[in-house]
Amino acid sequence: MRLAPSVVQGFFPLAKREELALLPGTLTPSLQETMVRLGTRMPFRSVVEELAYLKYVTTTEATVRRHAETAGAAYVAWQTEAVERIEHTLPTAPAGAAHQLMSADGAMVPLVHGEWAEVKTVAIGTIQPPVLERGERVVHTTQLSYFSRLADAETFSRLATVETQRRGTERAEIVCAVNDGAEWIQGFIDVQRHDAVRILDFSHAAGYVAQIGQAVLGEATPEFKTWLATTLHELKHDSPTQVLQTLQNMQHQLEGGAASAETLDRVRAAASYLDKRKAQMDYARFQAAGYPIGSGSVESGNKVVVEARLKGAGMHWARAHVNPMVALRDVLCSDRWEEDWSQIATRVRGESLHAHQQRQRARWTQHRATATVSSNATPVSATHVALPLPEPIQVTPMARNAPSPEKPRQPYRPPANHPWRHSPIGSARFKSSQRLGDPKL
Repeated sequence: MRLAPSVVQGFFPLAKREELALLPGTLTPSLQETMVRLGTRMPFRSVVEELAYLKYVTTTEATVRRHAETAGAAYVAWQTEAVERIEHTLPTAPAGAAHQLMSADGAMVPLVHGEWAEVKTVAIGTIQPPVLERGERVVHTTQLSYFSRLADAETFSRLATVETQRRGTERAEIVCAVNDGAEWIQGFIDVQRHDAVRILDFSHAAGYVAQIGQAVLGEATPEFKTWLATTLHELKHDSPTQVLQTLQNMQHQLEGGAASAETLDRVRAAASYLDKRKAQMDYARFQAAGYPIGSGSVESGNKVVVEARLKGAGMHWARAHVNPMVALRDVLCSDRWEEDWSQIATRVRGESLHAHQQRQRARWTQHRATATVSSNATPVSATHVALPLPEPIQVTPMARNAPSPEKPRQPYRPPANHPWRHSPIGSARFKSSQRLGDPKL
């Protein structure tokens, strides 16, 4: 029995790689998408275990990291180019929600060499009508989407346009910007929607109120707890003017006493912070209009989008790898994976093809340069006798364990000692049968 020839690498003639929409590497597009999605959810080491268990695929942590970072970097580049197109063409934004939430905040992530950096995030959602929960009006926000970047405030404000444009923030009827009052966030609102209703997060304001009360009434004393509950209720349901006046009176009382300079500085800073944001603390009016007064959407976004993946035990990220990962986290946590993965895959294929063409062009340029140098070489001196070079031996490459070429098949001839050669034939066979008494003959 003949053995089948060994399988070797060769050209697949059915279609080109681009026609099959294959991604660079040896994995199928579906498996690469699965690998990147898992790498967006969990540590790369865990992805190796999950792929071995679920897909029976053996891979390495470095491979998972490379595919995830490549996909994330491609999405970052695609979004950056989208921002540039928006800036140049100024397209009309789609219609936004009637009441839209836009909250921004930052979260610190660990980098290599003990460094920490702030990843800024904006959460955009649709504000729902108020509902009664435990006797209080509560406002919920749905259809949340996120945009995150490790960048300075100016760059972040510009790049976030790709998300505000997609959500129609420019054409939303009312945009509520609920934030913690940071200066860079005010600049962000000026860029994206300068006429937004600016609301200071109530919990943030309550923290500054508590600082002043603790300095005057003592920390955790019964008097302080009673005063804080009464003051916060007044701040939430009445005008903030009376509350700010009360805080100023407490500040003057503290200044006339024996408080330390450090305590006085802390109280003055808190009172000044609240006084500058008086218009953003009109919580009674905001609640009557059905606006949210808390920035829990972006605070939970910091935890879900950024911290859940980038602040794991023992994790330290290279600065260049943060944005690719948070970009993929934005896609995943915004429930847009199926929509945006096609853009990511197309970008990865295009970049791979471009890199391949660049390598081919470089090799061709080097080949032409070598050929030019050889043709312009200095001729050999007449006194030097050039010996002819031997003809090169043409060796046809063969695959390992490949079968040797077969010889042409010849008609079968039995050997001389084969029994068939000693059997009688013709009349000799007839006579032999008669001698043996064959009844058939």
